[in-house]
Amino acid sequence: MTTKEKAESEILKIISLLKSKNYFVSEIEEKNYNFEITTAINKSKIKILVYFGKKGVKTIVQGDTNSNEYKIINELISQQPSLNFNNEKIIEPNNYIGSDECGKGDFFGPLVIAAVYVDEATKDKLKNIGVKDSKKLHDDQIDKIAKEIKSLCKNQFEIVQINPSKYNQLYEKFKNLNRLMNWAHSKAIEELLNKINCSTVITDQFSKLELNISNHPQHSKVNFIQETGAEKFIGVAAASILARNNFNEWFYQKEKEGLKLPKGSSIIVEKKALELLNLIGEEKLNELIKTHFKTLKKIKSVNDIHK
Repeated sequence: MTTKEKAESEILKIISLLKSKNYFVSEIEEKNYNFEITTAINKSKIKILVYFGKKGVKTIVQGDTNSNEYKIINELISQQPSLNFNNEKIIEPNNYIGSDECGKGDFFGPLVIAAVYVDEATKDKLKNIGVKDSKKLHDDQIDKIAKEIKSLCKNQFEIVQINPSKYNQLYEKFKNLNRLMNWAHSKAIEELLNKINCSTVITDQFSKLELNISNHPQHSKVNFIQETGAEKFIGVAAASILARNNFNEWFYQKEKEGLKLPKGSSIIVEKKALELLNLIGEEKLNELIKTHFKTLKKIKSVNDIHK
């Protein structure tokens, strides 16, 4: 089966899926490099394009990315097994952008996403300074190597740090951690793509949904790959180190301000949070924590019992 035939088969599956939900679907339009249909919900029109080319089949959803209708269609299509990233073993490209995050499981502190561009020259240099999965490094190593990464990859990395107050606002908007992370990864990657001509992006997989940025028409020629355990790739490993370094810096700053906070979400974290709830109150505590964690509800319950 040719790539074009695969694309046609894919768009026919999408049409069948949309019709099963009683959504309007237009006739298929065949263009030079893609098949295209239009669907509609509540008068909102959304285009779905399935591209065929040397890099295979790629599906893009176009519309108002902030609308509920767009999110419904995008998630509906992205969650279909036939449209997920394939499970073939990926060989590390010569040059690409890698992205990773730190802080998603920590009650205290920010969520940090980093994206790093690497090529053959920088990959070798990064390996030589000890870049590897940040989980295999202690904090002193992280902080030392992060400085060297920034020196080697000048203007070729982006860091998005979402401190607790902003994080809580965004979580209230997205109502879902994976959607929030999708937004943040997409933001870091897009900032880098605006500076660097790059055709491949590798992200440590955190969700089955495609990154929002992969549906932007201007990035239709970029191959977005999500892979579990992607820190094995030097660019993703470098991103994981930069993200953790920024995460660490937030805690170092709080300690300078006289507030030593534990990481993670253990009993030690709960005890410290309960102590701070009584000491500084809930409003100030919320400036240090991720309020959707069950930890907050738990310590408030304990606090109410002891009043």
